[in-house]
Amino acid sequence: MRSFDFEAIYHTLLTPDLVALIGQIREYKGEQTLFIEAKADTLTKLVEIAKIQSTEASNKIEGIYTSDERLKKIVQEKTAPCTRSEQEIAGYRDVLATIHESYDFIPPKPPVVLQLHRDLYKFSGVGYGGSYKTSDNVILQTDEHGKQTVRFQPVSAWETPSAMEQLCSAYEKALAQGALDPLLFIPVFVLDFLCIHPFNDGNGRMSRLLTLLLLYRQGYIVGKYISIEKLIEQSKETYYEALQQSSVNWQDGTNDYVPFVRYSLGVLLAAYREFSNRVHVLTTAAKSKPERIREILKNHLGKMTKAELISKCPDISIATVQRTLAELQKNNEIIKLGGGRYTAYAWNHDKEDTTCLTTN
Repeated sequence: MRSFDFEAIYHTLLTPDLVALIGQIREYKGEQTLFIEAKADTLTKLVEIAKIQSTEASNKIEGIYTSDERLKKIVQEKTAPCTRSEQEIAGYRDVLATIHESYDFIPPKPPVVLQLHRDLYKFSGVGYGGSYKTSDNVILQTDEHGKQTVRFQPVSAWETPSAMEQLCSAYEKALAQGALDPLLFIPVFVLDFLCIHPFNDGNGRMSRLLTLLLLYRQGYIVGKYISIEKLIEQSKETYYEALQQSSVNWQDGTNDYVPFVRYSLGVLLAAYREFSNRVHVLTTAAKSKPERIREILKNHLGKMTKAELISKCPDISIATVQRTLAELQKNNEIIKLGGGRYTAYAWNHDKEDTTCLTTN
């Protein structure tokens, strides 16, 4: 079985692009920590939206679905799960809530990881929740003809408890040194976890929950307000590609962690940028609701659907959004694209240029 040495890996990750990503993330974190402390009550709605999006997206990646209406009710604990999929969704909801509320008291140790996995399946009644895999598993890939081949051979079942002990111990050792930036070796931990593939089921969802846990424990709590799982789900092809690139030759310890670390930092930076945009909207709350909608569209590059617009200003009613969109379209300030469920809107920069020329 391969060994885990975060310090040795760390120095291979100090590439200019990764260091630049870390610098940008730190800058956003510094700015937004002050806002979070000062406006905790204002951010409550963002937390609720992120919980729904995270629960939906992380399960959706694994092919676990329910209707939007049922999902919202389950996350808000307004109904009991009925199907197997809904049971697993409810389990994810509870583990996510545990991490959100108590991350400072949840160390990344094997018994704790097992407890989190147990709670992931507490509504499902399956016997393997909270236990390591009992038989060897493989990670398969399917080609365009439906033929499956083995993409990766994880750690064997009998080696798994020892591998998890060594992984968690190596992570804690690296963290204790203080001189190593955890932003670089959190993705390393997650990749190693996925390559060990310690459970019969739920490895992907557990990896995303552990990502949040490790980030929160280091003060990077943007995932409470912006769904990191949703960002991963939206870029899952890139996610799987980075995972595949970084897992080649993992068994003998000669794999390249850079692709997966780069992807993970990119997602985190995207979350912080999105949070920055939301903060901008909240800080302009003194403006009228139509003015805020106008501001969002004006500062957004490209097209935006009504649903995306509503998610950025959850305190504004759908009726107000629709009325404002109609008024902006009437004034030729925005352009309507597509139709039906595919309708989107974009700011009319051509009119803006014409206005500037006329003024000058």
